[in-house]
Parts: sequence; structure tokens; C-alpha cells
Amino acid sequence: MQLLTEELKQQIPALYSQENEKDPIVYCKFFDPTGSWTWYVTEGEETDNDEFLFFGFVIGFDAELGYFTLSQLQTAKQGLTGLRALPIERDLYFSPCRLSEVKA
Repeated sequence: MQLLTEELKQQIPALYSQENEKDPIVYCKFFDPTGSWTWYVTEGEETDNDEFLFFGFVIGFDAELGYFTLSQLQTAKQGLTGLRALPIERDLYFSPCRLSEVKA
């Protein structure tokens, strides 16, 4: 599965574009199919070193806002075996919504 398509890149607003928004829009969702980690993207852009940097709401050990990269999502399961090695996926059925809806 392609985690980040060109079409999706065009939809995600640039970093800091929603920083003054009290309830920003979440544009996509990534998840670990065999774990409890979930990443909700509110902003993102390509960096100078050909990386895509996201900002959003991450549910992992804690639930918090933070930065993460496309390569971190792509390599998060390296070294694991069996079912635990299933890669991070993008929720193809996720519809953009407000962050408050995700948190609810």
C-alpha cells in the first residue's frame, strides 16, 4: 500500500497553516494493523532532505500532538517477524473531519 499518494500530498495543508485553529481538520489516518498506534494527520510538507514531515495527533503510549515522518511510518516495523511485521497502513475509508471528532 502506498502510504502517501500525490493526491493526498496536495490535500494536506502546509505545516503551521492550522496552528491558530482551535479545532483543526484531520486529513488522513495511519494505523498499525497489529497494534494500538494511530497517527492522524493535520498538516505536512516535504522537507529539504526529500522527507515528508507530518504534524498531527498520535495515539501510542500517550495521546499527543506531534511531528512524525513518512519514513518513520514506513520503517516502524523493520526487524519484526510474523503478524507483528505487517506494515503501517493508511485508512482508505477515513474521511476528513475535525480533531475534536477524532478525540471523541
